[in-house]
Amino acid sequence: MLEFFSLRLFHHQLWMGTHPKGDALITDNRINQKTLGQWIAAHPDCLGSKVREDFQDQLPFLFKVLSVRLALSIQAHPDKALAKKLHAQFPQHYPDDNHKPEMAIALTPFRGLCGFRPISEIVGFLQGIPEFRALIGQDAAQQLEDSAEDPSKEAEQRKALQRCFTCMMQSGKKEFAEQLNLLVQRVTQQVQKAEDVSYCIGDLLLTLHSQFPGDIGCFAIYFLNVVNLQPGEAMYLGANEPHAYLEGDCVECMACSDNTVRAGLTPKYIDVDTLCAMLTYIPAPAADKLFIPSPVSGDCYALLYNPPVPDFTVIKIEVPSSTSQYQVSPLDSASILLFIQGQASTQGIHGGLSLHPGSVLFISANESVTLTVEPSHNLLLFRACCVL
Repeated sequence: MLEFFSLRLFHHQLWMGTHPKGDALITDNRINQKTLGQWIAAHPDCLGSKVREDFQDQLPFLFKVLSVRLALSIQAHPDKALAKKLHAQFPQHYPDDNHKPEMAIALTPFRGLCGFRPISEIVGFLQGIPEFRALIGQDAAQQLEDSAEDPSKEAEQRKALQRCFTCMMQSGKKEFAEQLNLLVQRVTQQVQKAEDVSYCIGDLLLTLHSQFPGDIGCFAIYFLNVVNLQPGEAMYLGANEPHAYLEGDCVECMACSDNTVRAGLTPKYIDVDTLCAMLTYIPAPAADKLFIPSPVSGDCYALLYNPPVPDFTVIKIEVPSSTSQYQVSPLDSASILLFIQGQASTQGIHGGLSLHPGSVLFISANESVTLTVEPSHNLLLFRACCVL
């Protein structure tokens, strides 16, 4: 076990891991302020044999805490093949050649956009919001409406959906600004008259427009599911899945990458053509985006969030204050343990540690840690690891 190490702060994000843009610092001065990446390079056995073999002596995941007060961009993450291509062509925008599947677990009520809505919902917006239809164009809108009449023609639906989304994202700045202003003005007037604006998700539209005036991403809410998570609920974002985080606090785990293709709700570099070409265009209801954890065998306090990729998994641990001690079980993988709530103490190689919200431990493979729990509060911990 390493003594807790410092987090790298990026505005509203805290990074825990070894990515070159945010390699964490070990806080113990007796090891000369090495970064976590440097320490792992000097002690590769800490990763575990399977991780070493499959990930070339690298920690394969990046752990984060996000506090979202301003919407984060309409985006998607490339698969490995596209990541290699983008990094080779535009390294200034795509800083590594790895894929970036990720998972968000809510700490507070959390709202985000995730995946394409069912076709019927998008058609409903096209028919109920004239500004949206005008931006998409009659031909593309009609093609999607026609495809919705025969749900068995999945390929045609996806093709029509891609055409509509691409028409919106590639529309001229003057055109979409005009339609967005017309819609915002109309919805604002309806709100002032206390009229119901749920037909166009008016509250969210006005919020996003206030944060990013005139941004094409404001129209994306009519294509993408609005997903509401309660604390402990999660959503998994695979390669090429469109998404955006809107508000709330979460822990997030992902493959060790910072590759993001953005196209709206951001002042950062946008790459509309790449985004429109890479997306999956698989419509599904918002309920399908919830990622359900499973119990951990032999540990009644733990839940496992195990996505369909080998790079990472997350274990949520809730220990009641009535439990005096809790053993963090050994795994055949290095792990990062984050304290969210409660206090505890443990013994390390350099003496005792007092642990509190914000404390972080790096635990080597096949190593256990015994926590002595302070009786005042329940413990809430999240453990990122690699279960292969």
